[in-house]
Amino acid sequence: MSHHCSQVKDMHLCKDKLEKENLEFTGTGGVSKENQSLGFSPAFCDTETGKIYLSCHKDGTQAAIHMLDGLPEKLIIARDLHNNIVSVKSSVIPGFVKDDEFYTRKQAAVLASG
Repeated sequence: MSHHCSQVKDMHLCKDKLEKENLEFTGTGGVSKENQSLGFSPAFCDTETGKIYLSCHKDGTQAAIHMLDGLPEKLIIARDLHNNIVSVKSSVIPGFVKDDEFYTRKQAAVLASG
């Protein structure tokens, strides 16, 4: 799988950041509900390694939205008292996979709009 991920530093990905990005990209095609019909699947890219991870639930089934729950342990920075993922490595960015290519939210929005 090839990718278009860029390095993001000093900003650990967390549930709040995902929610903020969803609001920021609503109406642009950069969120799951707006681009799934175009063949995009929510995913994450570890920009440190270039490895792509499809968004999954805790049980490993593919998720329709960005979920931190299915990420491998090596990417997790912190968990809460209920063992839920609080944040992951700063090198992990959310985006989408389409036709075996990784796209950032911004790149997906551009493709979805035109």
